[in-house]
Amino acid sequence: MIKLVQSMDQQKQPKKKTNSPFRYPGGKFYARKLILASLPEHDSYCEPFAGGASIFFAKPTVKNNILNDKDEDLVNCYISIRDHVEKLISLLDGIPAKKELHSYYKNEFQPQNDLERAMRWYYLNRTSYSGIMKPQNCYWGYGDKYSMRPENWPYHLRTTSERLQGVDIYCLDFEELIGSLSDGYFLFIDPPYFNADQDKFYTCSFTTEDHQRLCSLLQKNKSKYNFLITYDNSPEIKEMYNWCVSVQDNQWNYTINRTDDQQNSRNLGDGYKGSRYKGRELFITNYDINSVVGITPLNLDQQGTKINSTENRYLQLSLFEN
Repeated sequence: MIKLVQSMDQQKQPKKKTNSPFRYPGGKFYARKLILASLPEHDSYCEPFAGGASIFFAKPTVKNNILNDKDEDLVNCYISIRDHVEKLISLLDGIPAKKELHSYYKNEFQPQNDLERAMRWYYLNRTSYSGIMKPQNCYWGYGDKYSMRPENWPYHLRTTSERLQGVDIYCLDFEELIGSLSDGYFLFIDPPYFNADQDKFYTCSFTTEDHQRLCSLLQKNKSKYNFLITYDNSPEIKEMYNWCVSVQDNQWNYTINRTDDQQNSRNLGDGYKGSRYKGRELFITNYDINSVVGITPLNLDQQGTKINSTENRYLQLSLFEN
């Protein structure tokens, strides 16, 4: 069932800096500086595919803010964090990060209400490998070296809740959402990748028809909104968006940090740091990406993350967020 949920307090302004409350596969946590440097000034902001919403949390809150995702459990958790954070913290209080509990909440626990749904989703997300929530691939993935410890969850949830005050949170198909926006919004669009094996990672996957539908919608409204869309580098996407103003090819290094026991049947204990790879991604915009000043980030380095200069568009990216 589609939900339209508006915030309880439209006027409250967030004061504290924070990161996304979630791990999210393919999220843009370590790409924040590069992306923010490519955004134009705006006073209305929307993420139609919010996921972990790392870009929203990295930038200043503007007059109008919208987060949207088709994943109902993800959206329910966002709403619970925004509107009922102390009750959520109370439900999580005293629950350690244990493999046996991960299995229990994944396979046995039956939530009785939306708040318990949010508690279950949050616990599994914080303790699963790379935040993957697809049930078939939602493996235990917590390690003290790479994961936020349960004793730190309450503070992080409270700062996240504060940032979410005044934010509208929806669970809509992207076409319904984008079609309802007034003129002047900036859209940061991070859909599932075109060529990736997304069915392994996401509960709501994208078909080829969905990719084409998104492209047609943006082309139809190209004079109504500014947008930046991030995609995997593929000839099909370049051809699909050949009408856009800027299509930039970006490259970065990334590592996959494994904290489950799926790597070569090893017992990895506190974690295993995987090999480094090179990734490639497209930034596609309907404005001249080189002409914008960019958005000043709130606090990119609060976890000691070192990101290379954007001069050559390289950065460090990890698929294991927060």
